[in-house]
Amino acid sequence: MKSIEPTIKADEVTPPRAGEKILRVARDLFYRQGIRAIGVDEIVRRAGVTKPSLYRSFPSKDELAASYLRQYDLEFWARFDEAVAAHPGDPRAQIAAFLTRIGKRTQKPDYRGCGMTNAAVEYPEHGHPARVVSEANKQELRRRLRAMAAAMGAGDADTLGDGLLLLIEGAYISGQLFGAGGPAKSVARNADLLIEASLQK
Repeated sequence: MKSIEPTIKADEVTPPRAGEKILRVARDLFYRQGIRAIGVDEIVRRAGVTKPSLYRSFPSKDELAASYLRQYDLEFWARFDEAVAAHPGDPRAQIAAFLTRIGKRTQKPDYRGCGMTNAAVEYPEHGHPARVVSEANKQELRRRLRAMAAAMGAGDADTLGDGLLLLIEGAYISGQLFGAGGPAKSVARNADLLIEASLQK
């Protein structure tokens, strides 16, 4: 039987060792201070590498930003899938588990929201590499939430799914505005109230 080649090659996911170090430093800086606010010079200084080393691993800062977001995307879906796996066949409990974790993270003093949302705000140009990754993540999240709403038996599953998405995005922003004790801590409870109201229609 003819083997099927993977869609993404291993070397596209795992950069060289210097690249890993650069990406690790860039990820921390980009998330905490913003992508546009951080220059290449700051990244190489903190990573302890040369600028040519950076450009051997990443053709441009834009590609470095996209690589950071691709890694962020993988970690995001790992957390989402973990919540789903913890409650097989129960989309309402799956959503509650996922949002409970979001609510807890928003209460941490170093919380900076969602890297995908932040990048989309920083890069309004739809063709920018960072925005392309961010948009794909959000579109997939919307698709999954709508599918989960349908699985719950909601009469208007698309509206419920979109409502849940709006709650999530609101938690990402309000978590940064209010910090500990802010409204984002109750995102899971508010989502459940929205689900309950939708299922009663």
